Amino acid sequence: MVTSTEVKPDTRFFGHPLGLANLFGVEMWERFSYYGMLGILPIYLYYSVADGGLAMPEATATSIVGAYGGLVYLSTIAGAWVADRLLGAERTLFYSAVLIMIGHIALAVLPGYAGVGVGLVCVALGSGGLKGNATSVVGTLYTEHDERRDGGFSLFYMGINLGAFVGPLLTGLAQSNVGFHLGFGLAAIGMALGLVQYTLGRRNLPDSAREVPNRLPARNRPHAIGAIVVVVAVILVALFTGVVTAANLSDVVVWVVAVAAVIYFAVILTSRKITAVERKRVLSFIPMFIASAAFWALYQQQFTVVEVYSDKRLDRNLFGWEMPVSWVQSINPIFIIVLAPVFAVIWTKLAQRQPSTPIKFALGTGIMGVAFLLFLPMADGGPNSAPLLGLVGILLVFTIAELMLSPVGLSLSTKLAPEAFRTQMVALFFLSVSLGTALSGSLAQYYNPDDETPYFGILGAVAVVIGVLLALGSPFVKKLMSGVR
Repeated sequence: MVTSTEVKPDTRFFGHPLGLANLFGVEMWERFSYYGMLGILPIYLYYSVADGGLAMPEATATSIVGAYGGLVYLSTIAGAWVADRLLGAERTLFYSAVLIMIGHIALAVLPGYAGVGVGLVCVALGSGGLKGNATSVVGTLYTEHDERRDGGFSLFYMGINLGAFVGPLLTGLAQSNVGFHLGFGLAAIGMALGLVQYTLGRRNLPDSAREVPNRLPARNRPHAIGAIVVVVAVILVALFTGVVTAANLSDVVVWVVAVAAVIYFAVILTSRKITAVERKRVLSFIPMFIASAAFWALYQQQFTVVEVYSDKRLDRNLFGWEMPVSWVQSINPIFIIVLAPVFAVIWTKLAQRQPSTPIKFALGTGIMGVAFLLFLPMADGGPNSAPLLGLVGILLVFTIAELMLSPVGLSLSTKLAPEAFRTQMVALFFLSVSLGTALSGSLAQYYNPDDETPYFGILGAVAVVIGVLLALGSPFVKKLMSGVR
């Protein structure tokens, strides 16, 4: 009798591990709350007091939204550090979800600037802790060479976009029919549902998701607490002295994230805990980090420039009924829901014949540039002159670019990660998203609805050039990746 020690892969969720279903669900509800809130946040900030808003200048509102999005992804550093040094990825994910729910409750019940301040800080910190760790836990479901890996991340990404589709629809209806605070309240309810379903399914996750790979020694914890106190003090001084204001917040976040990324790369590359092969793999990530930041600087303008464009320039009249502004944010998720399974099947079927990751990054960045160039035929029109179908077509191109880069980037960060920096490598990918998202707020200040051609033309052309340069350099990047595709 022959015995085999080979472990059969778990295929209980559409050919993938059952734990993927639980992570799919918690991300779906977290994105429901996040995008539901984000769909109405910009107009809440710049709508008049009579319309239920805070009457900020539009440039200040888009700066806050861009900075907030950047801070969400910047806080993945804190979430990754807590996971790798203190609690493990799975526990950090759970506590972060609780903090998100608290933030949405604050937006719903606290009036004016108090609700915005408390709510956005809690949601930003919680979302940062959840996003990187959810991705890291998905990575623990697969071995390094499991060909289902990219397909699994694409399915996970579809769960994200189910929530992103429904969230803006329901919060937009609540905002337009009742008021902004009911919309924020629905976001809180969504996150509560996510917490319940995640708690019920935590047993399906592997033990490796609960490991603390690089536990912080007890003697070093006072130093960590001291560092946190110093950072908080610096932030408070900057706010109260007027160095950081709502109007320049996105610019400040851009610089902070850029410096943090340089420091993070330096810390990992100089660590004695990584091997020579791991060091090469981290180096290979640098050009893809740059391309990713460029991609997100354009893509995340869905919540800054495209939101203002939808409010001011888009014809939202549907058979005599005016569609809520936030509903535009549900167009991209519809395309993701339809196309993510297609991309998952394509990558799985192609297996070793699929394009390399650097080429996918190059295509994603270049196609995103093309999407911005497609605004040019509709540029410089009057109020409500841009056809809805035109914007729908452009957002389809946004989606194709996104599916080339975003889920693949999540997967890549887990494959290139040194053993001692598993979750923190995922945080590096999210730092590229943070940098791009903050840039989306900074760049939005230069958008002029009366002179759109230079804005869309220059940004689109720059992204295309970056994509071409990465494609030309892909053989060198693949060599540094040392066998990782």
